Amino acid sequence: MRRRTVPATALLAAVAAPGTAKAADPGPSVTKKGTTRLDGQALYFVSYDGLVNNNSFQKNGLLTYKGHQYAAWYTSTRNAVVARRVLGGSTWSTVTLSHTLKSDDSHNVISMGVSKTDGRLHLTMDSHSDGFFYVKSVAGLLDNPASTSWTSSVFGAVRTTLDGLALASQFTYPQFVSTPEGRLQLSYRVGISGNGRNALAEYDGSSWTALGEWTSSTGTYAGSHGSGTARNMYLHGIDYDTSGRLHAFFTWREQNAAVMCNSGGITNHDTGYVHSTDRGRTWRNDAGTVVGTTGTSDTVAVGDAGLVVDSLNPDHSLMNQESQATDSAGLPHAIISYVPGRFGQCTTNYVADRTAHGRAFHLRKNSSGSWQKTEIPVALNSSQRTKLVLDRYDNAYAIFPYGRIAGASKSSGYTDWALLYDGGDLNAFGEVVIDEMRVRADNVLSFMYQEKSSGTTPSPLHVVDFALPA
Repeated sequence: MRRRTVPATALLAAVAAPGTAKAADPGPSVTKKGTTRLDGQALYFVSYDGLVNNNSFQKNGLLTYKGHQYAAWYTSTRNAVVARRVLGGSTWSTVTLSHTLKSDDSHNVISMGVSKTDGRLHLTMDSHSDGFFYVKSVAGLLDNPASTSWTSSVFGAVRTTLDGLALASQFTYPQFVSTPEGRLQLSYRVGISGNGRNALAEYDGSSWTALGEWTSSTGTYAGSHGSGTARNMYLHGIDYDTSGRLHAFFTWREQNAAVMCNSGGITNHDTGYVHSTDRGRTWRNDAGTVVGTTGTSDTVAVGDAGLVVDSLNPDHSLMNQESQATDSAGLPHAIISYVPGRFGQCTTNYVADRTAHGRAFHLRKNSSGSWQKTEIPVALNSSQRTKLVLDRYDNAYAIFPYGRIAGASKSSGYTDWALLYDGGDLNAFGEVVIDEMRVRADNVLSFMYQEKSSGTTPSPLHVVDFALPA
């Protein structure tokens, strides 16, 4: 069966007697509402096992704001485009930006952000350890979409700075996040894989300011096979909860391959967690101790105490940049994936081994302050990443490569993970791009995916929508 729409658990009994109790919250379910096509001939090439239009670290390639949904991608002619539709509508209106993709590198994604203070849409494009490209819309575009024209004239010139602010000559992984006050922050990496630092910039509605780097690439990691003295912190995300706390899960990647049991693996190790209570100016470990101050020499480093919330050595092909979310109580959740020890204690080819034996795990902090990890009983069948979404009842959904969806209920303590949708009718390449903002806007799980192709033959790019429990 291609698709099924079922709750992961049966609904609990509603009431014992009239007026004495209320119905239990529903468990997770997905009901496919429909699919719309963004582009019948979107750019297609595979590099680093991914597509430039569908990399899961792309925050946000698809977003919802004030009744409209926005998407960004590269066409078969390598043009950067941005489109919008009325939320739930079937027709997308597209604007072509004055930029073309410079190289066949799947890292060079388009990411979007919203500055709520002035209603602008911001985009960064086309960077992997080199310069970036940036464009923003006129003020108010997102506040009054029905009365604002959707043409290239509403976007300014494409620049290689943030309105004159130069950030880094080696720039990668832009991720926009809105602060509770409506400012817009940009997270990015300075440097290269295995030797880089995370940094923040902030837009206040009139200008950008560089807040500075907040992680360190130095220090010594001593493994059982060898040690490393250079690395970078790969973020699983960076998100504010409803109380204004900024959360970030991460994994470390060592530069030195000697830390692995076999050179065919990947040097990622450990899942860590930090948070900030002052908009990213200082960072605290799980216990609340300050472990780094942004823009100073005291940044978050591999040797700092209390960072690791799930320990794992570099021999299991742990994936970087997976996914995270926070629930209605502000508790952090993440998806991580690796090859469990029952399949061996030394991966020798991280793509093949993850595809054959990789599993995803739901890692979360519970209400008592303890960390819990649950294996999701769905084989990855891919080397790629899984995304995490929480619905209005705090039920959890894992969106696997190829668009498969599994769910688990809050009421079970997230122990009842089950496959809800097998994705077989999508013909999706692999990773998908989630609209994180739409779940909150209208209770719909919406994601962008591209159909499988071969070589550099363009293929259709779509957005599919699923209703979540009402």
